[in-house]
Amino acid sequence: MIYLDNSATTKPFDDVIDSYIKVAKNYFGNPSSLHGIGGQAEKLLSQSRTQIASLLQVKPQEIIFTSGGSEGNNFAIKGIALQYSNRGKHIITTSIEHPSITEACKQLSELGFDITYLPVDENGVVSIEDLRDSIREDTILVSIIHVNNEVGTIQPIEEIGKLLEKYPKIIYHVDHVQGVGKTYLDFNKAKLDLCTISGHKFNGLKGTGVLYVRQGVRIKALIGGGDQEMQKRAGTENVAGFVALAKALRLTIENRDENITHLTRLKESMIDQLSRMNGITIHTPEASSAPHIINFSINGLKPEVFVHLLEEKEIYVSTTSACSSKNNEPSKTLLAMGVPKALANSSIRISLSHQNKLEEIPILIKAIENAIQKLQHVMGEENGI
Repeated sequence: MIYLDNSATTKPFDDVIDSYIKVAKNYFGNPSSLHGIGGQAEKLLSQSRTQIASLLQVKPQEIIFTSGGSEGNNFAIKGIALQYSNRGKHIITTSIEHPSITEACKQLSELGFDITYLPVDENGVVSIEDLRDSIREDTILVSIIHVNNEVGTIQPIEEIGKLLEKYPKIIYHVDHVQGVGKTYLDFNKAKLDLCTISGHKFNGLKGTGVLYVRQGVRIKALIGGGDQEMQKRAGTENVAGFVALAKALRLTIENRDENITHLTRLKESMIDQLSRMNGITIHTPEASSAPHIINFSINGLKPEVFVHLLEEKEIYVSTTSACSSKNNEPSKTLLAMGVPKALANSSIRISLSHQNKLEEIPILIKAIENAIQKLQHVMGEENGI
């Protein structure tokens, strides 16, 4: 098996699964309980929060545990909108955000908020000047994705942070879900107020994540009930999951340099070979893109059929983001980049992991060539050629 859909989800580390099982079996208490079993669970939860904060170089009280990227993004967007609506109702984001951002913004627009969607250039990068020109007196939030989940474009997060320093009333949120372990992001240097990460994108478990909330930033809780997570997110904490999240993040950060070097070699080799093939258009920009995502189109061919042909060879790729892959709509990211609709309709995403190997690339390229030939033959027969 060659698994190349790591932007959708990654395979959990064995140590992460072992940590989860150990805590789930032996430290099953509710961390809010007063007795000793609850106290043991609370201690593990606190230790995990402290470890994650240390790895991200922030404070433990700035770490809010969540169920993952979609919850974290919704929490950031809606929580800030509700908290600071008395200041204004204008939000700025981009035209290439993850659906958990765009849908949250859509819901807020139905409540009277005004959303500005920044355009991107042909590489999928927003303009600092466009952002500056979009800022208004009533702007309360800017939310920018760090690494685009479809084409891998990296946004100028630090430059945006420097610009927003001049506007202290504006809250700055970054969706860092696709960036963890594949890029570098200093939360403090980038002047982030909020940042979302998700455990299953870096070999942790599904259902675990973090929303970083800078100390001093107020955010309205979306889930009411108990006093968990510093009264910002009610509900009994997933202690085993968050211990596993801390383990996954530690292993990821410890090996980040080595993994980025390996991913870059894989990506460069793959793009080099894909670019030599007739009928393939590569959309991932050469510069300012993460090392694990390659997006390309096969001119005139249906991507869903192509994906299943590769699956027959136990090679797994995707057509677009997992959250949008069943909509049968062209990639909004590619359309925003100016890619013609016909090409956007035939896009394929390969997303790598440090667990992939160089020797898998020739196998993949051969499978792609065979799949294209088979599809072209079928199309020729259908057209009477």
